[in-house]
Amino acid sequence: MSDDRYRKVPTSRLSRFSAFGQLAGGVAGGVIAEGAKRLARGERPAMSDLLLTPANATRVTEQLSRLRGAAMKLGQMISLDAGDLLPQELTAILARLRDAAHFMPPKQLQTVLAAAWGPDWRRRFARFEATPIAAASIGQVHRAVMHDGRTVAVKVQYPGIAASIDADIDNVATLLRVSGLLPKALDITPLLAEAKRQLHEEADYLREAEQMRRYGAMLAGEAQFVVPAPVDELTGPGVLTMDFIAAKPIDTLADAPQDVRDRVMGAMLDLVLRELFEFGFMQTDPNFANYRWQPETGRVVLLDFGAARGVPEETQAAYARMMQAGLDGDPAELKRRICEVGFASEEQMARHGAAFEGVIGVILEHVNKAEIFDFADRSFVARLRDFGEPVAQDRDTWHLPPMDTLFVQRKVSGTALLAVRMKARLPLQGMVAARLAGLQPKPAEPAEAAI
Repeated sequence: MSDDRYRKVPTSRLSRFSAFGQLAGGVAGGVIAEGAKRLARGERPAMSDLLLTPANATRVTEQLSRLRGAAMKLGQMISLDAGDLLPQELTAILARLRDAAHFMPPKQLQTVLAAAWGPDWRRRFARFEATPIAAASIGQVHRAVMHDGRTVAVKVQYPGIAASIDADIDNVATLLRVSGLLPKALDITPLLAEAKRQLHEEADYLREAEQMRRYGAMLAGEAQFVVPAPVDELTGPGVLTMDFIAAKPIDTLADAPQDVRDRVMGAMLDLVLRELFEFGFMQTDPNFANYRWQPETGRVVLLDFGAARGVPEETQAAYARMMQAGLDGDPAELKRRICEVGFASEEQMARHGAAFEGVIGVILEHVNKAEIFDFADRSFVARLRDFGEPVAQDRDTWHLPPMDTLFVQRKVSGTALLAVRMKARLPLQGMVAARLAGLQPKPAEPAEAAI
């Protein structure tokens, strides 16, 4: 393992603030340099064009991967893009945030585990592998063997991460505001508050262990999925120990035959529908690293339940009405339901009604053209971009959907993106119709005729 993957996590507020300052300075320098080049070529570039360059994306990726924590988590959220909205080169660079976290140096790891389990913590294991098998935004994972022979995965939270969440999010918000990428009139305060709440929950490993047990119970006995169980005596607020389940990264599914890809992705998309309409409870982080695949069994291993949360009944109902309008092929009804869910505001519809009608027409045409939906067919995306451009350019009408809608849609869109990567072919309409049918109240039993 190369030593350049090991970098100490900055834990003090001052050191993290300084890192954000370096990031802002580097990006600003990149803007000036890029602007000078384009002006020399006789161009008049927009600020967003100067900010969203591959060089600046590389700077942001590197600095966020060093900081880890909430800053990197927000970058990962941005990186979950199908390549249809951001330029392809930027998508590729930002995608590195999904697996680019640095490791804690061994001395820092020793300090963290000694604080959690005492200085003789190694005696709890027959073997503990010092090199992490994975690293993400909030913690890194080690494989270990218990004295009874059980192999476990130990997720160790980076020091100072929980305490830095609020400040990190505020610093990212400041960078967004001063960059000019967000309209001044757009109130992101509710989003920031919800992001802080969500990330504090994700940093609570005792809570995550409870969500893991909940998912294990919901999916008990099902052949398609495996959920590890936590090891309670080795789990605390900053260390989560669980069963180690051998599996490969979900990306390796792309090399499987078409029927295998279709079967696995069908199960994963159906799980999203069940979370939304049956369980009323959803793991809302679709980061690809949260799924692993067992080629020999065909099962998907589900990981990372820190972002699991309830889905309010009103959100369930709004999604059901929107999806039913899509199945019915009713453009006017779908237009109303898009507003109800919160993807568009009434003001946007009033000012850009024709654009939304064009988007809806393209989506309905694409979804309804065949019984089997081919996720690899992206031929409609350019038309969507053309219709959506005037809406995106009208920054005065930008708005934030309700927070619950944002979290649900993050999971829906992320899972659809995985289906695109896997080139899955699924009876999408039939799958949605079957789950919506399960929501319909059963007709009342006819009363027995009076004798």
